[in-house]
Amino acid sequence: MNAIGQRSESGPFWTNRWFQLVVGMLCMALVANLQYAWTLFVAPMNSRHHWGQAEIQLAFSIFILTETWLVPVEGWLVDKFGPRPVVAGGAVCAGLAWVINSYVTTLPMLYVSAVIAGIGAGGVYGTCVGNALKWFPDRRGLAAGLTAAGFGAGAAVTVIPIANMITRSGYEHTFFFFGVLQGVSILVLSLLLVKPVTRPVAAAGRRLVSRVDYTPGQMVKQPVFWVIYICFVAVAAGGLMATAQIGPIAKDWGLARIPMTVFGMTLPLLTLTLSIDNICNGFTRPLCGFISDKIGRENAMFLIFVGEGLALLGMMQFGTNPYAFMTFAALIFLFWGEIFSIFPAICADTFGSKYAASNAGTLYTAKGTAALLVPVASVLSATGGWSAVFIAAAVITIAAGVSAKFFLAPMRKRLIEQSSEASNEASNEPNVTLATNTGAGLSPWSNQSGE
Repeated sequence: MNAIGQRSESGPFWTNRWFQLVVGMLCMALVANLQYAWTLFVAPMNSRHHWGQAEIQLAFSIFILTETWLVPVEGWLVDKFGPRPVVAGGAVCAGLAWVINSYVTTLPMLYVSAVIAGIGAGGVYGTCVGNALKWFPDRRGLAAGLTAAGFGAGAAVTVIPIANMITRSGYEHTFFFFGVLQGVSILVLSLLLVKPVTRPVAAAGRRLVSRVDYTPGQMVKQPVFWVIYICFVAVAAGGLMATAQIGPIAKDWGLARIPMTVFGMTLPLLTLTLSIDNICNGFTRPLCGFISDKIGRENAMFLIFVGEGLALLGMMQFGTNPYAFMTFAALIFLFWGEIFSIFPAICADTFGSKYAASNAGTLYTAKGTAALLVPVASVLSATGGWSAVFIAAAVITIAAGVSAKFFLAPMRKRLIEQSSEASNEASNEPNVTLATNTGAGLSPWSNQSGE
């Protein structure tokens, strides 16, 4: 029996897991601007207050750190109380942060707002991804990818209106308007989120999956977790070092304001590039999640991370050409964005579904660790130019891909086999399944989700 797309027998329409997935995607899309539209505000804020680009970008690092390091706590709250209250609280914080930004006159006030924004974004992000992993234990890569796609592609819809509003009405009005719009919209959507219902589910794809559920405390004691974590840090750092600096790089290379015409619209190169980048960033998440469901997590990680490194080197070599800049920037986002679908999926595959939200949240702190390396990009650019930034990012990203293929894969297989043997000795029942598309490997939903 395959329960995909079904809801509980007597439940309302919002208990359909595909409906829950769509609601999560919309919440993610609405909170995405806190990260991906930030670069549009840096120059106007610096022109108004003359704080310095590095000082303003510190707020971005604070935001990323807060967003990621609080996700384990928010994941625990989701596992305990469900997604609705956590996303509602995140909505209030996300809206409030941008409203505060519209009135900011000092750097400390900007940094406080960054903390509030991080709490809000983390609450929405961690909850929606964790909820998707619980609703879709059979298609974790695809579900996490589609959910994360909202975060990646959501800003693509609003980046042009935001850029135009900043030009027309100033960055303060833009912060206020979109802060209220995003906060209220997410708050309303949060009321539709529910925990998974109990039902049998057929596994899909070919991947090694553990049915032993690890708590976060048990998970962090496993060496394989730290290999996954280090790979996440490396790729996230490489991507953040490049993506957070797209605006400054375009300005330094004299490309930012070059008019580019696409489909009859003429836009500044930087604005058009950011729109395309966000589309790629969103599109890659379900695509690569789906691919990883089919060919295996580590195989997908190897191919994609190496591709990311090559795209970074291509930007370094050819990026001063406007069309090459747009192309390689799109490829960087295309290869980078998938980490937010593959890593939650491999975490749940390895450590079980019962504590999926808190476990994925613990792993997500790798993004915060990576954010600590973002200021290194400014140091490298000052001492060795942007080429040094691209080389450093490419090296660590390619190294992560090689590590995933030749170190992580055998370690993860060994852990799952050992846990299977131990569990078999205790219960004489298999706890590890190499899932197939035949409908074999059925298990009660409660065993997979803990609900």
